[in-house]
Amino acid sequence: MADPSRTAAEITAALGGAGNITDIENCITRLRIGVADVAAVDTDRLKATPDVLGVVVDDTMQVVLGPGLVDDVARHMSAAADAPLTAGPAGASAEDLSARGAEIKARQKARNQTPVKNFLRRIANIFLPLIPALIAAGIIAGVNGILTNLVTNGSAPWLAGVTPALGAVAGGFMSLIAVFVGMNAAKEFGGTPILGGAIAAIIPSAAVANVTVLGEALSPGQGGVVGALLAAVLGAYVERWVRSWAPRSLSMLIVPTVTVLVTGLVTIFLLMTVAAWISTGIGTAANWLLSVGGPVAGFVLGGLFLPLVMFGLHQALIPIHTTLIEQDGYTILLPVLAMAGAGQVGAAIAVFMRLRRNQGVRRTIKSALPAGFLGVGEPLIYGVTLPLGRPFVTACVGGAFGGAFIGTFVQLGTTVGSTAIGPSGWALFPLVTGSGGIGPAIAVYAGGLLVGYLAGWAATYFFGFTRETLAELNAADTLTTAEPQEAGPADLAGTPEQVAGPTAAGPASTSVPAGSGRRK
Repeated sequence: MADPSRTAAEITAALGGAGNITDIENCITRLRIGVADVAAVDTDRLKATPDVLGVVVDDTMQVVLGPGLVDDVARHMSAAADAPLTAGPAGASAEDLSARGAEIKARQKARNQTPVKNFLRRIANIFLPLIPALIAAGIIAGVNGILTNLVTNGSAPWLAGVTPALGAVAGGFMSLIAVFVGMNAAKEFGGTPILGGAIAAIIPSAAVANVTVLGEALSPGQGGVVGALLAAVLGAYVERWVRSWAPRSLSMLIVPTVTVLVTGLVTIFLLMTVAAWISTGIGTAANWLLSVGGPVAGFVLGGLFLPLVMFGLHQALIPIHTTLIEQDGYTILLPVLAMAGAGQVGAAIAVFMRLRRNQGVRRTIKSALPAGFLGVGEPLIYGVTLPLGRPFVTACVGGAFGGAFIGTFVQLGTTVGSTAIGPSGWALFPLVTGSGGIGPAIAVYAGGLLVGYLAGWAATYFFGFTRETLAELNAADTLTTAEPQEAGPADLAGTPEQVAGPTAAGPASTSVPAGSGRRK
C-alpha cells in the first residue's frame, strides 16, 4: 500500500525541496504544484517516484497520482512547504539566486505558455475547489430523486418526511454556488475573496426581483455562475483601481465600499442580463449540438476528450457543465465525454491480450484497470496507451464510438445527463438522469460504456500494433524499458518534455521500443 508521507517527501525532493514550492493544489487525480525555479526540478526523478503515474511539465507542474492518494499527498506536502525555507547553495547570494530563478522562469513561461493556456488554467483554478461539493450535492440529489419517486408511487410513504430534508441538503450548495465562484474568481484575479463573494451574492439575492432592467424584472439567480464569474473579475480590477488612489488611512473604508457599490450596480444593470444571454446560449448550443448532430457530435466529442484529459485541459469545461446543471438540472455533455474512459479500458484489455509475454505491461494494466472502470483514466493513459503510441489513438476511437451511441439516443429524444461533475465510468451511475427519467438514462449510458469498451478493444486488438512491433514487445518474458516513443499521440499536443510517463524505475514498467507506435 502506498505511503502518502513517503511519496510526498520524494515528490518534494524531486521538485527541488520545500523551498522551491510556491503553491500546491489538487483535483481528483493530480497535484498542481507551482515552483519558483523550474531548473531545480528533477523531472526524471519525479517520473521514477513510486506511485507517480505521470508528469506534465509546465509552469505549474502536474503530478498524476490517482484518486484518494492525491489528497493525502497534497496534505503532507502542504505541511512540509510551510516549514522554514532552507538556505541556498554555498557561494550564491540571495540576489544571484533570485535573478537566476526569475530568468529561468521567464524563459519557461515564454516557451510553454500561451494566452489560451493561461486563460484555461485560471478558469480551472476557480472551479476545481468546487468539485467535491458538486459531487456531494449531485449524489444526494440523485438519491433524493429515487426516494421521491418511491413516495409518489406509494411504495414508501414513510419517506415523505425525509425527502424535503434531503432536498434542502442537496440544494443548499447549488443555491449559493455563485458566491463560491465569486470568491475563487476574485482570488485568482488579484482581488479580495470576500469582496468577490459579496458582489456575486447579489445574483441569488431575492432583492433583485424588485429591480427592472430593459422593462423586465430581474430574477434571483439570473446569469448564474457566468454572471458571478464576470462580476467577481470586474470587482477585482475595480478594487485594484480604488487601492491605487485611496488614501492609506481611509482605504479600509473606501476600498470595499466603492468596490462593492460600483461593481454591484454594474452587475445588476448590465452583467446579470448579459450573463443570462450567455448562459442561455451555452445551454441551447449544448442541447442543439447533440439533438441535431447526434451520433456525429457524440463521435467527435468522445474521440477528442482523451487528449484533453492527458493535459488536464478538460477542467476548462467545468463552467459549461456547471451552467448546464444550473439550467437543466444535469449536464448533457458529461456522459458523452465519459465514453473516452470506456475506450481507454477497452484498449487496455486488448493490449493485455496481445502482449501475452510482456509481464511488465500486463502488471501495469492489472493494477490500473479497476481505476479505469471507475472513470480514472490517467493510470492507463500514462502507464499503458500513451507510451505505446498507437493504442492511445485506438482508445480515442473507442471513446468516439461510445459517444456516437449516446448521441444517437439523444437525437432520438432520450437525453442522458449527469447531476454533478467529477466522476466518470461506473462511478457516474449514481448521478445519471435524463428527460425520460433515471431508468432509460442509465440504460443508454450503460450501452454507451459497452460500445466504448468493445470499440476500443477491437480497434486496438486489430490495429493497435504493427506485426514487427508486436514481435518486439513479446520478444522476452520480462521487458523493462519504459520510455515514451519519439513520435506518437504525444506529439499531437506537446513536446516529449511536456508529457512524461512512468519510467522503468516507477510503478509502471512498460516495455516500449523507440518508435514502436509508428508504422514500419
